[in-house]
Amino acid sequence: MGEFKHLVIVKFKEDVVVEEVLKGMEKLVSEVESVKSFEWGQDVESLEMLRQGFTHAFLMTFDKKEDFIAFQSHPKHVEFSATFSAAIDKIVLLDYPALLVKAPA
Repeated sequence: MGEFKHLVIVKFKEDVVVEEVLKGMEKLVSEVESVKSFEWGQDVESLEMLRQGFTHAFLMTFDKKEDFIAFQSHPKHVEFSATFSAAIDKIVLLDYPALLVKAPA
């Protein structure tokens, strides 16, 4: 089994200072060893009707599903989740095993 991905797509509440939340997220992933990689971005191209209000995406990669399961119950994740949940208006979560497809040579 290959890598496991944790994708979070959110719309923050109007009064939230997004930079503060991002700092907290970056601190979290730097302190939890099971997170193999982390990337995030803010939508700048999608039409509003397609975006449905969602503005930011966060993607964490783990070596295996068991590392993700350990992450979910890690005290630092549990603590940050309360802060993160209070800051969001809407959320979509997808957790999945990564399937690599190679392009033809």
